[in-house]
Amino acid sequence: MTRKLDLDTLTLARGGHETPDQGVCLLEAAAYLAGEAHDDHPACVSPVLGAFGRELNDRLDDTKRQLLKPLIPALPGTAGDGLDEARGYLALDWMVRTFTPAWLDLAGLSDAASELRALRRIVDLATAEAAGPVVRAGAGKAAAAWDAAWAAAGAAAWDAAWDAARDAARDAARDAARAAARDAAGAAARAAARDAARDAAGAAAWDAARDAARDAA
Repeated sequence: MTRKLDLDTLTLARGGHETPDQGVCLLEAAAYLAGEAHDDHPACVSPVLGAFGRELNDRLDDTKRQLLKPLIPALPGTAGDGLDEARGYLALDWMVRTFTPAWLDLAGLSDAASELRALRRIVDLATAEAAGPVVRAGAGKAAAAWDAAWAAAGAAAWDAAWDAARDAARDAARDAARAAARDAAGAAARAAARDAARDAAGAAAWDAARDAARDAA
């Protein structure tokens, strides 16, 4: 049984909640819309999209979190639809070819950013492994340029994308794909997410995260 949900009056809140009266997050809203019990792990939503959505919901500020509301109707019905492996690689591809280059550009490392953007789209284990040398080279350049703390927006984007890629690798391509994905993207994305608490950097990371979430859903 589906329920009606007024997205115009809805306010998404951070974290999980025991009852709807305490608030709803992105996934709790999806559960409500699908007629499920109040839960931030609704059975009707793909585990990959759930991991991505929970991280974005909890890491974004109160204003930017509301930009996730149009995604709610697309989430129910995605569980078990056979697309989770593709979603995981989509998240990994975005992290390598969109998110990381945005941070490299902000650090003045445009050549390294261009090399990542020029990689073939990551759609399977073979393309993830092929991206590895370029990603590791970019990681070295980023590490030399940045040495400060994570920006909040950067951490949100990284955590969401990595959870999605990790879950898909575990469930679809098993340990080999997960290890390759981690090796291909882990070091560079972590290094490239540092030292960008400026407004411009936060905006760049948010734009990338928003677009990836919309495409994945």
